[in-house]
Amino acid sequence: MAYVVTENCIRCKYTDCVEVCPVDCFYAGENFLVINPDECIDCGVCEPECPAEAIVPDSDGNASAWLEINTKYAAVWPNMTRKIAPMPDADEWNNKPGKADMLSPEPHKD
Repeated sequence: MAYVVTENCIRCKYTDCVEVCPVDCFYAGENFLVINPDECIDCGVCEPECPAEAIVPDSDGNASAWLEINTKYAAVWPNMTRKIAPMPDADEWNNKPGKADMLSPEPHKD
């Protein structure tokens, strides 16, 4: 089992979860984070750290489509191992539904 990042992370990209991950399995896109399910050790420490509550176990009913997205982008986006500032308008986007179409395929740029 692994954890996955879901839709509510889009346009928020809080990275509190990244900072606590013991195996550095987070990868960063322009406006979204993903977890590499092959690297995740299912420790669960990231889940309560996410202000957007966007991290769920892959067994969660909402996780199936997001597992594929996490797997796809973890293979091409850069690894993130430190906390950075969230997106400038993250608080405005937190908990807004219908953000899936806003997921950018572009990688994070420093």
